[in-house]
Amino acid sequence: KNRALESNAWLQRETSFGTSTTALLPHPHLCGVILVSSSLSDRDQSLFLSADEGATFQKQPIPFFVETLIFHPKEEDKVLAYTKESKLYVSSDLGKKWTLLQERVTKDHVFWSVSGVDADPDLVHVEAQDLGGDFRYVTCAIHNCSEKMLTAPFAGPIDHGSLTVQDDYIFFKATSANRTKYYVSYRRNEFVLMKLPKYALPKDLQIISTDESQVFVAVQEWYQMDTYNLYQSDPRGVRYALVLQDVRSSRQAEESVLIDILEVRGVKGVFLANQKIDGKVMTLITYNKGRDWDYLRPPSMDMNGKPTNCKPPDCHLHLHLRWADNPYVSGTVHTKDTAPGLIMGAGNLGSQLVEYKEEMYITSDCGHTWRQVFEEEHHILYLDHGGVIVAIKDTSIPLKILKFSVDEGLTWSTHNFTSTSVFVDGLLSEPGDETLVMTVFGHISFRSDWELVKVDFRPSFSRQCSEEDYSSWELSNLQGDHCIMGQQRSFRKRKSTSWCIKGRSFTSALTSRVCECRDSDFLCDYGFERSPSSESSTNKCSANFWFNPLSPPDDCALGQTYTSSLGYRKVVSNVCEGGVDMQQSQVQLQCPLTPPRGLQVSIQGEAVAVRPGEDVLFVVRQEQGDVLTTKYQVDLGDGFKAMYVNLTLTGEPIRHRYESPGIYRVSVRAENTAGHDEAVLFVQVNSPLQALYLEVVPVIGLNQEVNLTAVLLPLNPNLTVFYWWIGHSLQPLLSLDNSVTTRFSDTGDVRVTVQAACGNSVLQDSRVLRVLDQFQVMPLQFSKELDAYNPNTPEWREDVGLVVTRLLSKETSVPQELLVTVVKPGLPTLADLYVLLPPPRPTRKRSLSSDKRLAAIQQVLNAQKISFLLQGGVRVLVALRHTGTGAEQLGGGGGYWAVVVLFVIGLFAAGAFILYNRKRPGRTVYAQMHNEKEQEMTSPVSHSEDVQGAVQGNHSGVVLSINSREMHSYLVS
Repeated sequence: KNRALESNAWLQRETSFGTSTTALLPHPHLCGVILVSSSLSDRDQSLFLSADEGATFQKQPIPFFVETLIFHPKEEDKVLAYTKESKLYVSSDLGKKWTLLQERVTKDHVFWSVSGVDADPDLVHVEAQDLGGDFRYVTCAIHNCSEKMLTAPFAGPIDHGSLTVQDDYIFFKATSANRTKYYVSYRRNEFVLMKLPKYALPKDLQIISTDESQVFVAVQEWYQMDTYNLYQSDPRGVRYALVLQDVRSSRQAEESVLIDILEVRGVKGVFLANQKIDGKVMTLITYNKGRDWDYLRPPSMDMNGKPTNCKPPDCHLHLHLRWADNPYVSGTVHTKDTAPGLIMGAGNLGSQLVEYKEEMYITSDCGHTWRQVFEEEHHILYLDHGGVIVAIKDTSIPLKILKFSVDEGLTWSTHNFTSTSVFVDGLLSEPGDETLVMTVFGHISFRSDWELVKVDFRPSFSRQCSEEDYSSWELSNLQGDHCIMGQQRSFRKRKSTSWCIKGRSFTSALTSRVCECRDSDFLCDYGFERSPSSESSTNKCSANFWFNPLSPPDDCALGQTYTSSLGYRKVVSNVCEGGVDMQQSQVQLQCPLTPPRGLQVSIQGEAVAVRPGEDVLFVVRQEQGDVLTTKYQVDLGDGFKAMYVNLTLTGEPIRHRYESPGIYRVSVRAENTAGHDEAVLFVQVNSPLQALYLEVVPVIGLNQEVNLTAVLLPLNPNLTVFYWWIGHSLQPLLSLDNSVTTRFSDTGDVRVTVQAACGNSVLQDSRVLRVLDQFQVMPLQFSKELDAYNPNTPEWREDVGLVVTRLLSKETSVPQELLVTVVKPGLPTLADLYVLLPPPRPTRKRSLSSDKRLAAIQQVLNAQKISFLLQGGVRVLVALRHTGTGAEQLGGGGGYWAVVVLFVIGLFAAGAFILYNRKRPGRTVYAQMHNEKEQEMTSPVSHSEDVQGAVQGNHSGVVLSINSREMHSYLVS
């Protein structure tokens, strides 16, 4: 097992581990080997270290659980360890001693310094989370990475998981105010915005390649779902031009994105891509870094010598461009730096790529001609610079046969590599491109250990190759043009009849000759697009409608010069000389004094709501215009005013503190002799919400207008937004007032929920309302002593209502669930008693229990039997409250009540007599009397015409007095 893992050592520099495996981490220079034990049964993790390429190992306990090891690219003893707790450790002696570098580090976003770019070879680039929860890009040297020694090359926060350090470039994205910006730094210069076409509006951006001082990015634009557009940059990675649209993409586990584009190793400038248009996926190839694309030519004969009948433009060769999930197999397309022109891939012939077809095709002239070699997908391994090609079928059944070719796939031989069939897990070659030794590793059954089989092809070759054993081939595109990327290139290949070893000294490149420049050596510059193929001049680049070629760049300062683009730039890495120069007429222009444009003012952290006394950092940015001669007038809205120069150049924030709650208008005016611009920001200064109480009458009548009130502390007027959810509706009502009015058209229980949002503070409260079509309301009043103890809070009113309900139920024997006492806000302290009807029963004797309840309640209230004690022994009496304008004496109105009760009883008796014969057992019948004219009844005690009844009836829940236009009474049976 260790030998197989040792072979694996030469293939990888960074490995992630599972939770129940033993993994080998080698150093790329073959001296150091680290075995990481990560068994689930191990309480303490250990490393097994070897400094002699695995000949001996030393056990080294460590105080953390390793998830990833990252070796230094140049110095063999230095290694970083990322732990399961998101901590980063470093060792300078190949794992013997470890030092904690950083905590809260983002997995897979830690990078060693890049040789030739970073000045310090011990520098580490890290994405880490700060104490405030934001993610930052920081750097430090491994020998001193304390908080004081951290360097932040970018001042602001960045998006989680976006930092990438690759060759000459550093990339990340930063989102603020729901707008994502992509930044790049070239050779560690300052970060600048990546300039994509103005209306690309990317949803996602993936780095494809950074070779040869140029960046390829795939951008998913606002209208795309499963495709990306491919762009290439200028040498600084700042300005991007479109090279291919609608490249297919797919989502993988953990939300990773796979984009169907592959850089062909061995020949610079060659890429394969799968384009998806109208649901059809087709494979394209470019020989000049995306300047021109062509479909793959199909072979005329299949592997059995039969005609394929596949002819362009209706039929082409299409390849799957997938990476293998298993790192020990080749994937669907296999290329190698030391085997230029040799490409093997799985795909099919036809009008489009078919997912389930995986025939194997090969080309030895970099895609000019193709041959079919297998009918099913195989795993591929190149040995001896491609002099030997090994293929094993990709299948889920056990195997014992491999195939190999020594003539670039023209002929194939078979070899029984084992006497017992095994499930193949992977193919590994020994170190060096010249090796002829490989290992097949797998297992006999799913419960068995690994089986390792070494296959050595060296005995098959009797000699080293000489010059007579090689022929040459010239690189050309599908049109037969040999001038590619500005030069003609020829390569050596072994003759098919020569049976020899290429060996360590073999070099594939033979000759190269620089070509004269032509139109095809130039592509469209930033802001320009190629003319459609339907037009006569397809090489012409025209400016987009949003781009003015004469406009100076954003960083153009007065006194400097800039070049106005004519729409063309030379393909990066193209070495052509002389001939056509489509850039020669570019004009040098003086940078003018430009007025400020795109002025923005914001609070650091993107908040617009702060607390009184809190430090606020205002950041002022200017997208365009001169900054050296511009003055900035700042007004922070609370009397603070100041004048600044170089405000946007230095990037220093303005620190301020608001002492009082309110809304403040912050304005910044930027002005120079060419013009001015202004930015305004409204800042909410408020204290956090402390309490929210939803106050509403618990019993509501059908279609009765009801007020819902949110009692809030502190009040924060004009600063709070209220969200109201009524019933099962998911769409809230919004209001700036703390109350809303509504009606309910159906009976039953309805839940009302309110949220109050003020700045970053949000509170919620909820109540259940009962919507009924029948109930009675009796107004109540209290002894005047209660007003002195009324704090006017919802909780106090609720407690008083509960004690009154409980006392009334006890004295009258009316069930407590049929009584609801609601104390009203404000002074004097008043209340309403809601008397509910009991739920209907299957069979009941005819009775007047509803009226008896009212009479019983009136009786105990008039007898002053309802009272409760306050602090200090103060007794508070509860009595009926008259609804007239005159002041009523506590306990008065007994004669009035007698008349009312007798009148109501008489009405009930008359109704019962009239409807008795219509009544059916078990059914409630209601009789309703309507007076044609307004009836007035006055109390025999007071004889006051404006005194209204204390008992109010309501068929629909609306409070109705005795002398109303319509009087309702009920028979309950």
